[in-house]
Amino acid sequence: MRGIILAGGTGQRLDPLTRITNKHLLPVYDRPMIHFAVEQMASAGLDRIMIVTGGNHAGEFLRLLGNGARFGLKHLDYAYQERAGGIAEALGLAEYFAGGEPVAVLLADNIFEYSIAGPVSRFAADPRGARLLLAQVDNPSAYGVAEMRDDRLVRIIEKPKDPPSRLAVTGLYLYDPRVFDMVKTLKPSGRGELEITDVNNGYLELGELRYELAHGYWADCGESFEMLLRANNLVAERGANKPIPD
Repeated sequence: MRGIILAGGTGQRLDPLTRITNKHLLPVYDRPMIHFAVEQMASAGLDRIMIVTGGNHAGEFLRLLGNGARFGLKHLDYAYQERAGGIAEALGLAEYFAGGEPVAVLLADNIFEYSIAGPVSRFAADPRGARLLLAQVDNPSAYGVAEMRDDRLVRIIEKPKDPPSRLAVTGLYLYDPRVFDMVKTLKPSGRGELEITDVNNGYLELGELRYELAHGYWADCGESFEMLLRANNLVAERGANKPIPD
């Protein structure tokens, strides 16, 4: 199983901080934001990881992370996204790297209180279809939202004005190798991007989308300045990437 960390995008919601650097290089408490994602992947036993980034500061990731040896990785690969074409488009750039294996995909601006090792290992044991990690949030309209029926996930709605639940799709996605064929069939949304929600709903239509609920907090650092501040405070007070207690 391969790990893919998506660290592209323009970071417009964190302007002007992102005028001089990629948002995933901004500090969260005591280390750069991207460190949390790499540490999560490494702690989940994924030792081959690709970082997909873009913009004018892509080279800074190589300077900061090198070949990933300090995180215990066998190797850290990089890919460049020429424009902000959406999460699904960025994922498609990693097809060659994945080499026909299942993939764990993590958005680099997402920080979790607890390790993702559990969901990753459960998917690796039965790597068919897709698996998502959902979290309760106060502002579901900012995310892809799960519509549930008797604890069954029936649809994901992207940024709904009237959310059917408070369960947001976090930035951890686990996919079998068919995801890359699915990405190739997507058409750009009204935002001109290839939407990861369309991928997830595609698996849902096949009856092959499973989900788990996140333990502890989930922080989307790129959603707003308020969320970035919240992430700093949560990491300072409660830590991050911790093993889930028995």
